[in-house]
Amino acid sequence: MSSFDLEKDTWSPRAPSERLLMTLKMRGAMTSAQIGAELGITGEAARQQLLRLMEDGLVEEERRSAGRGRPSVYWHLTDKANTRFPDTHAALTVDILRSIEQVLGEEALNKIIAVRERSSQGQYEAAMSDCAGLKQRVAKLAELRNAEGYMATAKEGEDGAMLLIENHCPICAAATFCQGFCRAEKDVFQAVLGKSVSIERTEHIVGGGRRCTYVIRDGA
Repeated sequence: MSSFDLEKDTWSPRAPSERLLMTLKMRGAMTSAQIGAELGITGEAARQQLLRLMEDGLVEEERRSAGRGRPSVYWHLTDKANTRFPDTHAALTVDILRSIEQVLGEEALNKIIAVRERSSQGQYEAAMSDCAGLKQRVAKLAELRNAEGYMATAKEGEDGAMLLIENHCPICAAATFCQGFCRAEKDVFQAVLGKSVSIERTEHIVGGGRRCTYVIRDGA
């Protein structure tokens, strides 16, 4: 569908409509003028694309008042649009997890999550072997997560903390069924970034957030 440039924090989809949908996925609700500036087109051109996408049920408008004057119109993705982004084999995954829990019990399900956790940790640690410092490790982690479909990026916050931002969750259905997956992922981040590092999840897709955001600080 598209490719992601981690350093530029931009997507390069093929069709204009895909570029627009990807922009809203990555940035959240925006006005047509903001979208136009992001895509290098006029605000009116962006609005025309948005109207076509609204007819297809992929975007909705939201009017926000900022004091006097006419309210601004912001556009955001619908649930239908979010289904266009891959949730890898969602229904089959949930059915398998439910069967494991029903037949073998919750302990067996936890063991499967633990195996996945160890595997991910080993892969991340190997990939980070040459990284020096927290900033490089978080950037590498974002690169690895992006390759797994999380639409991830890393940047430095205003207070000096590192931010790991995941704009999509390709295992959302599984994580919703069993939030042990989310706990395990956070534990993996802790293991590969260091025990002295503080990791706080401030946004959570499974909890209703637009994305997952981790605020990461070096506590050493």
